[in-house]
Amino acid sequence: MDEKRIAAIFKAFCDENRIRIIKLLRSGEKCACKLLEEINVTQPTLSHHMKILCDAEIVVGRKEGKWTHYSISEKGVEQAKECLRQLTTLDVESENKSCCEK
Repeated sequence: MDEKRIAAIFKAFCDENRIRIIKLLRSGEKCACKLLEEINVTQPTLSHHMKILCDAEIVVGRKEGKWTHYSISEKGVEQAKECLRQLTTLDVESENKSCCEK
């Protein structure tokens, strides 16, 4: 996974409103109108946060009439888990080498 993709994933989790949105979506798909009520932000602000979540593939949206319905992407969540696992797994080959060896 490249650094740009990793940064997009972590950016999605780095805002209190986006965390609130993800928590709301844990119970299932929600219409943007419901999310607006629940997190008490303006429609442009919600659109901004949803774009970041969708660009990171943590959330997916589907249009129904004038509203978009959002849900958590299981595939995106698995990618985020794998990203975190890869970043935090010790590189055994590098571990045994000192950066200061002469």
